[in-house]
Amino acid sequence: MRNIIVLSFISLDGVMQAPGGPDEDPSGGFKYGGWTAPYFLAADEAAKEFMAKRMQPSDLLLGRKTFDIFADYWPAHADVWPGINEVTKYVVSNTMDKSDWQNSVFLKSVDDIKKLRNSEGSDLKVYGSGNLVQTLLKHDLVNELWLMTYPVTLGAGKRLFAEGSSPAAFTLTDSLVTPNGVIFANYRRAGEVKTGTIGD
Repeated sequence: MRNIIVLSFISLDGVMQAPGGPDEDPSGGFKYGGWTAPYFLAADEAAKEFMAKRMQPSDLLLGRKTFDIFADYWPAHADVWPGINEVTKYVVSNTMDKSDWQNSVFLKSVDDIKKLRNSEGSDLKVYGSGNLVQTLLKHDLVNELWLMTYPVTLGAGKRLFAEGSSPAAFTLTDSLVTPNGVIFANYRRAGEVKTGTIGD
């Protein structure tokens, strides 16, 4: 079985929309596109090394909008992300079934995702893809969350954890806090939510 790993840049209030640039996703009137950039410019070596490990070659599982953004940019910038053109890009879409970007495969349903997850191969990393992430969380298909939490609140925008997420427990497997306040934290799925009374 393949692990599905969701990688997300999030604000303190859980917004994941348009972290990379002003024009990335202005839908809903979102006006803070590129909100992670100032922190990247000031990133220390430890943060750069941590981020580089996250970008090691692995097959991708993407929603259509994120795929469109990636397909428009990464084929010509593979020097920044070595291996991105060679890995398989699995795209969940009801409106698209082909692309000029090499190694792109299209999926239509949750059942297709489950079959892919149960197949042999590398981990499946999910970048961006807000709607797809909501579907994965709703159907308890996320094995790991690799979150980068930035010290900023945005007030509005698409959020990582919307209604529909299944209750789930996670275990912290790796972490780093940068001098400028960005928290890198990797979590692995760890069974059901447990409850109790503090002090008992």
